Amino acid sequence: MNLTQPKLRLAATALAAALAVPALTSCDAISTAMDCANTAVAITNGVNNLQQAVSNAGNSVQDTQNALNQIDTDLKKIKDQTGNADLGKAVDSMTTAVKNVRTSVEQGNTAPDIKPVADAAAEISKVCTPG
Repeated sequence: MNLTQPKLRLAATALAAALAVPALTSCDAISTAMDCANTAVAITNGVNNLQQAVSNAGNSVQDTQNALNQIDTDLKKIKDQTGNADLGKAVDSMTTAVKNVRTSVEQGNTAPDIKPVADAAAEISKVCTPG
């Protein structure tokens, strides 16, 4: 499932943009950029792991559960560390998407639709993209 690849590139672009914030920017903007940089890395890794786990779900549904658990952990850390309202909303949206995938897996679906997770990751990247 290559649906997430453009989304992952967008997350990586957001990370690069966030790190390119000029040094004379206000502390709040730097804080937001760092939140976004941390977010982009965690989300990119999590979505990659989820994509791989879902692709191999016939081998081990537990891998999918593990990937979802890691994304949940990363999202909770990000939510706890950010003071940015827009980023918080985007994280909440991704948390809901992950919860829906988890429910689908728990109901026996070995090939859940992870597109909403990728879409939520793209929304996080959009929030993190300056300008």
